[in-house]
Amino acid sequence: MADAETWDLLDEQGDLTGEVHRRGEPRWPPGRFHLMVATCVVRSDGLVLLTRRAATKTFPLLWEIPGGSVHAGETGAQAAVREVREETGLVLDEGALVRVGRGVESASFLDVHVATVPGHPRLVLDPAEVHEATWVTWAEVEDRRDAGRMPAPWVGCFAPLWPELARKVGEAARRA
Repeated sequence: MADAETWDLLDEQGDLTGEVHRRGEPRWPPGRFHLMVATCVVRSDGLVLLTRRAATKTFPLLWEIPGGSVHAGETGAQAAVREVREETGLVLDEGALVRVGRGVESASFLDVHVATVPGHPRLVLDPAEVHEATWVTWAEVEDRRDAGRMPAPWVGCFAPLWPELARKVGEAARRA
């Protein structure tokens, strides 16, 4: 349940502070961050998974790479695997994650990963999280980003990582 979700707090260097924050509490501690993750899933034919946010979520019906918040006590890799499974039904192995880097927003860090899945896996979408999903080329991902069809805060957070993300997606597609 999202209301009970708690996050470990990090300092400006990204180190754990030993503090936690309950999602939705009104006062955000100054100088503190929480960790979020996003995982760019690449199918064996080189296509990339995009999910469309549910109509009831913030930034409704915009496209994104699966991801979300790291819960208290979780590692970023554990959260990346959990978020992809919860949103799409895909089961990833932590060892399959390739870390791209870390973006920064006003009160959060975003760790971005790439993972490759074999074949054409069946998706089981969580309707509370995901309205629909599609497999697209990397060029289509960039087109949706450039057309404003992805949440602006995430686009800004991804911006410094985008060239490396594109490179790692290309490597994953060639390996697949």
